[in-house]
Amino acid sequence: MRVKTEAKRDAIVQVASEVFRELGFEGASMVEIAARVGGSRATLYGYFGSKEELFVAVIHGAAKSHFDPIFAALGQEGEDDLERVLQRFGEKVLAVVCSQEVIQAQRAVIAESGRTDIGRLFYEGGPKKGITELAGFLEQQMRMGRLRVADSQVAAQHLMALLQSETVTPSLLGIQGPLTRKQLGEATRRALQVFLGGYVSETGTAGRQ
Repeated sequence: MRVKTEAKRDAIVQVASEVFRELGFEGASMVEIAARVGGSRATLYGYFGSKEELFVAVIHGAAKSHFDPIFAALGQEGEDDLERVLQRFGEKVLAVVCSQEVIQAQRAVIAESGRTDIGRLFYEGGPKKGITELAGFLEQQMRMGRLRVADSQVAAQHLMALLQSETVTPSLLGIQGPLTRKQLGEATRRALQVFLGGYVSETGTAGRQ
């Protein structure tokens, strides 16, 4: 029995990302990926139980390098002006999730959701973790009296939904092209006006003028 290694897993994900990029989710096959990796399908399935699981691993691997620094910075800015912190956070997040690569990946996930468990795998390994991290930051702000006390998980979901309403949703539907940095900044500012309008505590100002 062969021992699984992180290096082998990373090599599979790297090759798979190239195959998915070239052929798309529908056109790619585990046979093709195994052939390019230089191993058998049995070895491939030893690391990933399905093509859907491997596709999600590719998405998460690409997103991790972008999102880890964003959330790390957010966690270190708890004492700074809240509105400015969330403005920076929102712009950085939207720059990633509105990129053509991520939009295309999300379309593929949505297309397969309902037929397989790809939607659950994608959500639990990506967006759900991001919501949890954002909720932790918002809960800290609630304890500091800047935001009213509320369910921090729900608050995080509200903020992410507001950020994506003007940006990700139209992009997924193909009714708008790539957004400029200025457009992302303006969309973030409008989302924060609504979010802070509903969540700022009566005694706190959240740094708003």
